[in-house]
Amino acid sequence: MAKDKGITPQSQDFNEWYNEVIQKAELVDYGPARGTMVIRPYGFALWEGIQRALDEMFKATGHTNAYFPLLIPMSFFQKEAEHVEGFAPELAVVTHAGGEELEEPLAIRPTSETIIGHMWAKWIRTYRDLPQLLNQWGNVVRWELRTKPFLRTSEFLWQEGHTAHATAEEAEAEVRQMLGIYARMSREWAAVPVWEGVKTESEKFAGAVYTTTIEAMMRDGKALQSGTSHYLGQNFARAFDIQFQDKDQANKHVHTTSWGLSTRMVGAVIMTHGDDKGLILPPKLAPVQVVIVPIYKSETRPQVMPAAEGLAAELKAAGLRVALDDRDQYSPGFKFNEWELKGVPLRLELGPRDVEAGTAVLASRLGGKETVSLREVVASLPGRLEQFQRDLYQRALEFREAHTWEVDSYDLFKEKVEQGFVKAFHCGDKDCEREIKAETTATTRCIPYDEPQAHGNCIRCSRPSAYGKRILFAKAY
Repeated sequence: MAKDKGITPQSQDFNEWYNEVIQKAELVDYGPARGTMVIRPYGFALWEGIQRALDEMFKATGHTNAYFPLLIPMSFFQKEAEHVEGFAPELAVVTHAGGEELEEPLAIRPTSETIIGHMWAKWIRTYRDLPQLLNQWGNVVRWELRTKPFLRTSEFLWQEGHTAHATAEEAEAEVRQMLGIYARMSREWAAVPVWEGVKTESEKFAGAVYTTTIEAMMRDGKALQSGTSHYLGQNFARAFDIQFQDKDQANKHVHTTSWGLSTRMVGAVIMTHGDDKGLILPPKLAPVQVVIVPIYKSETRPQVMPAAEGLAAELKAAGLRVALDDRDQYSPGFKFNEWELKGVPLRLELGPRDVEAGTAVLASRLGGKETVSLREVVASLPGRLEQFQRDLYQRALEFREAHTWEVDSYDLFKEKVEQGFVKAFHCGDKDCEREIKAETTATTRCIPYDEPQAHGNCIRCSRPSAYGKRILFAKAY
């Protein structure tokens, strides 16, 4: 079937499968500038679904949306040493405008900690101004050497949350809360199982005290970092002199956090669920949840189309996202293949015999067909879509569990990390971590919160574990 659609099978070349599917399903195209992407309407609708879910959860937890400039004075990046070192290779810089050289170059934002810190230094005066709970929907530019649409592009869309607090305890509670929101969105909307945990010191965000992350497994066994939440301590507060007068009349620096999730999550949906036929989309995010394909010849069209249009109207009135494929120039088989490629969860086929019998054929993108009553189908489809969502998540979870191993020898580590995730003990030494990456191309993904306490020796150097539990390793995007 994949060959019929002109799609390279996943087992043959997963990377090529991805590149073909995102274009043939009309999610994205390549922009004219190096490393940029054009998100097409079908792909943008997926991002809008993620956006709606997150925005609602952010606002429910007291966060408000704001917007900060795209252009940031270069001097801002000099104020936090670790931050500038981390982002310097990725900065795109404007040096000329209006036909003249600028007095100070302007960076196109790679992230907004610096400019938000600058503004907070003006806005925050006393403890009554805290907490600051801000979120920004926007775009950022990071000059990536190797790009891949949705996963890693020179410009991408995201949200970045920034908060300021009076105490470390409040800030750290915020970090965990927002990571939990990312995990919930991933599991409940995207149907993508994730591990929640802390990054190792060498993998943390530049300028953070520590970074927390959600990590997902793609169908080629590789990891995708799908959202991060950072405790920044007082690093940026000291760099930008963000102080407040506390209840005890003492001047103190705030504690800040930042957290972000990007269009990379669209890539996670594609690579977690897709198969050799194309996309498989979770109903909660799918731009089209149900497609109706009327089947007729010229003489039966007047019989079938009114029934199909009536059914579409009923389903839309029930709150479902529905497409009626009434294109006369394409055969039903062509339409079936196209909607399977686009990952629509459920398809209803309606021919003249079905109309006479008061039935339709219901096909699931996860497989299987059955005949259903038109009288009952409208009431039953919401429940069927919910079951599809659960089944899709369970399918991904079972795949992840089948491709995750606990290992205690470096030879077995090197074998299994080619196939998926490995849980192993590690000494915590950065040099040892770098050697593992050099020898296997695998990296530490996180120290999982839900991994049980255990003790053992480092998978590579045999020194005692630094973390009191096994940590996750994988090759990653």
